[in-house]
Amino acid sequence: MVLDRLANAPLYRGLGTRLQEALDYLRTTDLTAAAPGTYELRGRDVYAIVAEYTTKPRVSASWEAHRKYIDVQYVVRGTELLGYANAGRLSAGTYDEEKDYLPLGGEGEFLTLAEGSFAILWPEDAHMPGVAAGTPAPVKKVVVKVAV
Repeated sequence: MVLDRLANAPLYRGLGTRLQEALDYLRTTDLTAAAPGTYELRGRDVYAIVAEYTTKPRVSASWEAHRKYIDVQYVVRGTELLGYANAGRLSAGTYDEEKDYLPLGGEGEFLTLAEGSFAILWPEDAHMPGVAAGTPAPVKKVVVKVAV
């Protein structure tokens, strides 16, 4: 897992062409004006999901991981907590191949994903997104899905 500010995105160019494309998209697109929805950057190999929502209490959130995609999660507006744990340390539910969604159970660490910050989460990185940093609050976030 990587957690950093978008201003430092050029430091991660060596992680591969698709991840570079995802980070370049986040750096060069006016995401404050982007409407919620899905945007294909390179078909289903690299695509972005723009979402606006209200963060939720930790007790209402759940752990997840993906097998086919790396997540690049970027907060455009607001702040949320992002749970993180190595997926191998959690108990796995039944994987949904169509949704590329693996539900998990257990405990992990929580990091602050503030406005202007991004996280890169590989398939072994279980995460719990959208958790309120205190009181539930609105967030605008972009998740760029990068095929493994």
